[in-house]
Amino acid sequence: MSAPSRSDVPPTSIGVDLREEGVVVEYLDGRTTLYRGVPESAEGSVTAGPGKETHVLVTDPTETEGVMTYVNDYKTDDEILEESGVGRVVVEDSERDEVFPGVIVGRDGRRNEVVADPEIAGGRVFVFVEDGWTEGSYEIVEGPEDGLDAHR
Repeated sequence: MSAPSRSDVPPTSIGVDLREEGVVVEYLDGRTTLYRGVPESAEGSVTAGPGKETHVLVTDPTETEGVMTYVNDYKTDDEILEESGVGRVVVEDSERDEVFPGVIVGRDGRRNEVVADPEIAGGRVFVFVEDGWTEGSYEIVEGPEDGLDAHR
C-alpha cells in the first residue's frame, strides 16, 4: 500500500464568522471549527514554534468568507482538504511561497513563518498555531516594516 499524497492543494472560499469568543470557520462539507479567543495583534509576521500546526486564514472585505491554507500539514489527506475547501502548501527549509496576494509563508528549520500585509491581501489575515497542548490565534494587522519584497 502506498503512502498518501502530501502535495499543494489550492483553497476554496469558505464561511467565516468573527465572534467575541473567537473565529469560526465553516468548511464546504458543513463542519465548523472555532479558533478560540480574540486573536493577538501581530505586526508583519508570525513565526510558529517547532512542531506546531500553522493555519492561515485570509478573509474577504466583508469578513464573512475567506480562504484557509495549512502550512506544511503532513497528516491530512488531499481528498479531505479538497472536500473541506482548505488548501495546503508545503515549503522546504529556507523556501518561501506567496500563497495569497500579500501573504507569504516560509520555513526556517522546523519553524513556519507567515509574513503578510493586510492592505495588499484585501482582508484580515489570521494565523492559528496549535499542537496537542496549546492554541494561539494571531491577526497580522500591518505589513512588515521592510515591505513584503524583502521576504519574497
